[in-house]
Amino acid sequence: MLRFAGKTVLITGAGRGIGKAIALRFASEGAALALVSNVESDLLATAEELAATGASVRTFVVDVSDHNQVEAAVGAAVRHFGRIDILVNNAGIAWEEPVLGITPDHWRKIIDVNLNGTFWVAQAVANRMAEQGGGVIVNMASTNGLVGEANYAHYNASKGGVVLLTKTMAIELGGKGIRVNAVCPGYIQTPMSEAIDSPEFIEQYIRAKIPLGRVGKPEDVAGVFAFLASDDAAFITGETIVVDGGQLAF
Repeated sequence: MLRFAGKTVLITGAGRGIGKAIALRFASEGAALALVSNVESDLLATAEELAATGASVRTFVVDVSDHNQVEAAVGAAVRHFGRIDILVNNAGIAWEEPVLGITPDHWRKIIDVNLNGTFWVAQAVANRMAEQGGGVIVNMASTNGLVGEANYAHYNASKGGVVLLTKTMAIELGGKGIRVNAVCPGYIQTPMSEAIDSPEFIEQYIRAKIPLGRVGKPEDVAGVFAFLASDDAAFITGETIVVDGGQLAF
């Protein structure tokens, strides 16, 4: 089903993990793709895989925390594709460390990428969407933006900010034909999570916290992004959709 034929999707953090899965999902439904990452090797590998499917792909190496780089990339994407219909605001980073040990550099870096970067990209794209008469923005939040988790104070704060940024943008931009929602994944197994957690920790986490008995896959999240970007969600805005295998039901 080519729900996104004739539409352009800009995806940040598209080089691996959930961002890559989202790119593959949108490509399978006919979208043209503007892919953004700060890791060129990951980005080019993803673009090559997508191009082999026949998708129209353009890549942009960008640090989303840098406003000037964001503006330049969004402008270039619009010039190349003509418009951006959908923004998937996915770029993010995380570290596990206790609140008393968080350094100023680590605090600033996570806020700069996860919150400031989300805002810079959303603002740049929303300005173009307002000019073209509308669009859809889907931000990557987290269950960590809804409830606390020890040793992730900076990450939790950044994702809580994304949740309220999403709601505020939805209120302001609805009249311009722009829907804004967020997705809140729980434990999704990605290269980032695997760098933090051991297999033993993951097994214990599943037993203790996830009713469905497994961690999530990037594809579990990609489908929700596609739904929220589609016309099936035409009357949904300002919402945060949880994808966590039932974890927050406890």
